[in-house]
Amino acid sequence: MSPRQQIVPVILAGGTGTRLWPLSRQSLPKQFLALVSDHTLYQDTLLRVAAGPVFHPPVVITGAEFRFFAARQAREIGIDATVLLEPVRRDSGPALLAAAAYVEARYGADTLMLALAADHVVTDPKAFLACVDEAATAAQAGHIVTFGIQPRAPSTAYGYIKCGASLDGAAMRVASFVEKPDAATAERYVSDGYLWNSGNFLFPAGLMLAEGARLEPDTTAAVTAAVAKAQEDLGFLALDADAFAAATSKSIDFAVLEHTQVAAVVAGDFGWSDIGAWDAVHAVNPADEAGNVTHGPVALTDSRGSYVYSDGKLVAGIGLEGLSVIATDDAVLVMPSDRSQDVKALVARLSASRRNEVSEHLKMHRPWGTYQTICRGERFHVKKIVVEPGGTLSLQKHHHRAEHWVVVRGTAEVTLNGSVSTLHENQSTYLPCGSVHRLANPGRIPLELIEVQTGSYLGEDDIVRLEDIYARA
Repeated sequence: MSPRQQIVPVILAGGTGTRLWPLSRQSLPKQFLALVSDHTLYQDTLLRVAAGPVFHPPVVITGAEFRFFAARQAREIGIDATVLLEPVRRDSGPALLAAAAYVEARYGADTLMLALAADHVVTDPKAFLACVDEAATAAQAGHIVTFGIQPRAPSTAYGYIKCGASLDGAAMRVASFVEKPDAATAERYVSDGYLWNSGNFLFPAGLMLAEGARLEPDTTAAVTAAVAKAQEDLGFLALDADAFAAATSKSIDFAVLEHTQVAAVVAGDFGWSDIGAWDAVHAVNPADEAGNVTHGPVALTDSRGSYVYSDGKLVAGIGLEGLSVIATDDAVLVMPSDRSQDVKALVARLSASRRNEVSEHLKMHRPWGTYQTICRGERFHVKKIVVEPGGTLSLQKHHHRAEHWVVVRGTAEVTLNGSVSTLHENQSTYLPCGSVHRLANPGRIPLELIEVQTGSYLGEDDIVRLEDIYARA
């Protein structure tokens, strides 16, 4: 692959999808999960466009709540990414326009920008890069190029693209974008040669901004100002909150793609899936001779065409046929695989019932490490806390609970009402209700401790942060 200039990959990593519940949740969405390889979907996306002769270092745009995931997972695979922080969620339109403004300011208006969703799967990276090479010709000629996928079967899960006249090379004009159809319409689209819309694009940064200014002038002005006023924040680039909040929440399809006259499409066959539901996860993973896909401790007997995932406990099944079973520590989903699209509605019902399982896992990730619920009762909550070397929790206090800490591994530096002490394995301390305290790991190995909370209210919102090195106070 040899485009005429280096391309800037821009990874959209701010989504909080619910169709892959109970594994994907608001606190840990699917892009940061390993569902098809040893890497997370976000890491696989970064590796496909790693910096070199073809690509500049990537730009990632995400929300403040996911910034440490984005930075940590990039570092784990040796990739140095610039992370732009959206102060509020405004869908893909403002996010991509803001990224285009950043790329134009840093590299120039003619620079090609490859916009990719962080949570998609590509099983043939070489074919993907060849498709990017074909799209680069049309993009350099002044088009916003989307990657169309040859349908494997009629599907109501994707939007479609009607292709128009051919351009130079492999690209074609986009005659129209159409929304997700019903089953009968999907069959007609496939027979008429329509393509699936992958939602990934290649374009000159300046061209996207120009089309945005023409079609969505207020939003484009808002995000351009947000980039111009952006500030460094703990190694991230935080877009200006007031300016970005003035943008209208709208997808890039509705904002620009469906109205521009310069849209083009290149058809690709590179094993793409947005794995938007559990049946799609089943489809992209290798199956056994009975069509079953399993992950984790799973034992199946006389079962066919099923997907079974466990992240800990043994799941055993007899006579399963066409079922999806997803088991986590605190929730189990069982359904016919062809009902995967209904998970979103189920999650909405659980959310209306204020179930914690919608948004939180038993194991929660924080900038300093993790905490995991071991046991919870009416007036107590037992957690395992892991603080990475150099990690420091906020200086904080609680109005309604006391805490007991028992160190089981490593060294803990404990601040309690201004006094600092060091605890080693098998040592413990008591933190009275209302005390000002902080926990840190000054050592070279992870600090592990058991925390026992007792009190009348044990919610995470009973934390008053007084100081915090991660700017959460």
